[in-house]
Amino acid sequence: MAKTKVGVLISGTGSNAMALIEAARAEDYPAEISLVISNKPDAAGLAKAEAAGVRAVAIDHKPFGKDREAHERAINAALTDAGVGFIALAGYMRVLTPWFVHSWAGRMINIHPSLLPAFPGLNPQRQALEAGVAESGCTVHWVIEGVDAGEAIGRAVVPVLPGDDEATLSRRTLAAEHKLYPECLAKAVLVARAGQSAD
Repeated sequence: MAKTKVGVLISGTGSNAMALIEAARAEDYPAEISLVISNKPDAAGLAKAEAAGVRAVAIDHKPFGKDREAHERAINAALTDAGVGFIALAGYMRVLTPWFVHSWAGRMINIHPSLLPAFPGLNPQRQALEAGVAESGCTVHWVIEGVDAGEAIGRAVVPVLPGDDEATLSRRTLAAEHKLYPECLAKAVLVARAGQSAD
């Protein structure tokens, strides 16, 4: 079966994008990472993706001002031109409009560094530490309207250790993300395919 072309949206270092790119090199992996897009032209992940042989494009949100949908329509055009059929958000730090979410419903996932529904939104490690929880982790979920609100596809638990601060907890969580996200992307792509064949 042909691999599903996946577009990855990033805003920063692209470490999760690289984990997906590496995983997708396996012959039996159901997805191919065919395009990486960042809303920030200086995102380090763009150069990493290109070095790995994946096309990388910056579509800067700043020229669009407050018109988020216009920016997303530009992203959508790039994804469509590349033949992308599925999106993985990997450290993409913008809230998506209802138009984009509905356009890609059932074909877009996100990874978040907490055990959702706990600690959605910004600074989840700080939220976890302030709450005094014994464990945190990461969640891959379907994207729906609402921040970090979609159904979970998979979770990985990371213990909160004595003396942890945001930096140490974030580093351990990121290592877990790099294992979890490729597994969940493979599952999600197969679910999306099954849904399309049933339509």
